[in-house]
Amino acid sequence: MRINPGTTGIMASRTDTSSNEITVDERVYAAITSALLHGKLAPGAQLVERELAAAFDCTRGTIRKVLARLGAEGKLTLEANRGAFVPSPTPEDIREVYRARQVVEAGIVAALCGTLTTQAKRALRAHVKAEQRAVKAGSVEECVRLAGHFHLLLAELAGAPEVHAFLAKLVAKTELYKALFDPTKLSNCASDEHGRLVDALEAGDLATALTAMRTHLDELQARVLAQASGARTNDLASLFAGA
Repeated sequence: MRINPGTTGIMASRTDTSSNEITVDERVYAAITSALLHGKLAPGAQLVERELAAAFDCTRGTIRKVLARLGAEGKLTLEANRGAFVPSPTPEDIREVYRARQVVEAGIVAALCGTLTTQAKRALRAHVKAEQRAVKAGSVEECVRLAGHFHLLLAELAGAPEVHAFLAKLVAKTELYKALFDPTKLSNCASDEHGRLVDALEAGDLATALTAMRTHLDELQARVLAQASGARTNDLASLFAGA
């Protein structure tokens, strides 16, 4: 019943640190991912290999591999003969992805409502508590990771691997949108909304569960579309100094 954080979401990471090369790769990957997750890189910002190699004191080959990995995960946009860029989604792009989540997750809610086992209920309640602890600790990265994984846990419990794989891609995109645009990263809204959804699922109240999911995703979309973000920089040298 456990979701492997290495398979999806903006916090995906490798655990193999058997060589110095992998260690350097992971250090660079973690730093860039963290910068994206904290909204420190503006949408459309270019990540220049030469500047990053100097900032991290590593080879351009290492930077190239990390940027390719982030591009494959959808966290960066890779353009031939131009380089790597922070995604710059349009409002319509954002609406389309959230609309897809609405459709997919309504089906997941319908499949789960009133059918949760005792083990499934415990897993969901434990996850919501973990989200609340992350909020209290002020951990932006953990809050975003757990918020996304709640939805993937629901998909896993529904027992539909292909749906889970598709939803994972959608969640990864919306996690990035949230990181780029949502100024309320440490709000406890996600855990509260998730808790209400679990209440409805346990009670077998399909209408309330569907409304809870729809409202939750609508509010996430609205916060992202507001595009009210903090100060961000394209100065890679200063941003990654000491990383």
